Amino acid sequence: MSRGMAGSASALHFVAAPGTVVGLVPWVLTGWQAESLPSYWLPVRVSGAAMACIGIVVIARQFVRFVVEGGGSPAPVVPTERLVVSGLYRHVRNPMYVAVLAAVLGQAMLLGRPVLLGYADVLGVVMWLFVRWYEEPALARQHGEAYRAYRRAVPGWLPRADGCRRVLQVRRPRAR
Repeated sequence: MSRGMAGSASALHFVAAPGTVVGLVPWVLTGWQAESLPSYWLPVRVSGAAMACIGIVVIARQFVRFVVEGGGSPAPVVPTERLVVSGLYRHVRNPMYVAVLAAVLGQAMLLGRPVLLGYADVLGVVMWLFVRWYEEPALARQHGEAYRAYRRAVPGWLPRADGCRRVLQVRRPRAR
C-alpha cells in the first residue's frame, strides 16, 4: 500500500477511533466542565492536563509509526504490511491503548469528574477484550512466528521494571 493511502486511512481512523473515545465521549459525559474543587487540587489538575496531553501525543506518534514503519494503519480494515515493534512497541505491545487510558484518566484528574474514572474502567475492559479475542489472533495469523516471538518477548500492557536498564544495556558500548 502506498504511504499516501496508509496516511489517509490512518488519519480517518485517528479521527474516528481515538477522536471519539478520547474526545467525543468525555465531552458528552462532562461537557468538559470542571468541578469546583479546593485549591489544593491544583497539582492533580496540572498532572491530569500533562497526562492527557502526553497520551494524545503518544497516540498520534504511534499512528505515524504505523504508516512509516508498518506500511499501513492501526485500523483493522487497513492493516500494516510489516509488524511494528520499534519505539514504544519495544516496551509494551499496546502503547496506544495505554495512551488512550492515560488521556481519559488525565481528563478525569483535570476536570475532577469521577464519571470519567468509570468510563476509563469500562474502556480498559473493552480494549483488553478486543486485544485478547480479535487483535492478537489476527496479528498471529498475519505475521506468524514473528508476532508470536514478539508476544513472548514484550509484555502487553505494563513495561517490565528492568525495561529501561535493558534498553540502556543494549546501547552501551562493550568494554575492551
